[in-house]
Amino acid sequence: MKDRKLLSIVIPAFNEADVLPEFQRRLTAVTTALPLECEIVYVNDGSTDGTPSVLRALRQRDDRIAIIELSRNFGKDLAMTAGIDHARGDAVVVIDADLQDPPELIPELVRGWQEGYDVVYAQRTERNGESLAKKLTARLFYRVIGKLAHFHIPRDTGDFRLLSRRAVEALGRLREQHRFMKGLFAWIGYPQKAVPYRRAPRHSGRSKWNYWKLWNFALEGITSFSTAPLKAATYIGALTAAFAFMYGAYIIVSTLRFGNAVAGYPSLMTVILFLGGIQLAALGVIGEYLARLFDEAKGRPLYLVSEFQPSRPAMRPRLATRQHGVRRVGA
Repeated sequence: MKDRKLLSIVIPAFNEADVLPEFQRRLTAVTTALPLECEIVYVNDGSTDGTPSVLRALRQRDDRIAIIELSRNFGKDLAMTAGIDHARGDAVVVIDADLQDPPELIPELVRGWQEGYDVVYAQRTERNGESLAKKLTARLFYRVIGKLAHFHIPRDTGDFRLLSRRAVEALGRLREQHRFMKGLFAWIGYPQKAVPYRRAPRHSGRSKWNYWKLWNFALEGITSFSTAPLKAATYIGALTAAFAFMYGAYIIVSTLRFGNAVAGYPSLMTVILFLGGIQLAALGVIGEYLARLFDEAKGRPLYLVSEFQPSRPAMRPRLATRQHGVRRVGA
């Protein structure tokens, strides 16, 4: 049997029944032309539409397809984690099923891997089909998180990327509950390369991300990889305390010299509300971090799998390959 590299393609899917047939058609055309053996790992993240039946039908026509059924909806980042955990490839590509990220770019990612890069990420030059508000907020978020994090997080980069086996194994050691995958992909380091592309509109259906979810997503990213909000709360508290001390000293001196003929009720209420607002804001920031510590302390599994149907490449014995300089034989 010829020793060919295995490429795993991980696709998280949540209510994507309408787009999956077209996605699979385009993906099949791409993988057929690749000089690699491929497995296609779909992760059904608790879909409530016809996604499970569509995936089963696709697998009957292509035995390279593996299906991971999660026990409920765990969210995209955990669905990606499940797919990456189960992927057996020498390299793993992560891509969404909505066709905003073109499968036709995968050969370019593979070329970057063959050049020696451990992470080859697709970087957006345009975001077609998205509102101006979403484009502006996304641009602002990537620049803010880039400034706050203590390592480089690529701008305008989603989850569409290729990971080498070394990068996959490093990522597998990071098991925190609150997972901002774009940050984790960057945190592991190793040689990384950008491949620019234009992001297309959704092929069909509507985005699962509303502005409330995007806000929580941004909050997750900032609190996962930066303590800047805690430091900001400390600095604001210190400045407010200094201002309050100076204002109190001024009131005491003024009263001793000139007396206080009129009670300052408006100014008093203003100071009380201002200080109370600062304290509540600081407590809110601390609460966000404390909630994450609480979730981590419980030690629950990241996800639960209700059913796993492996692909043909995953079931077949593979020849010896070199990983991290050590010769291994996989079963």
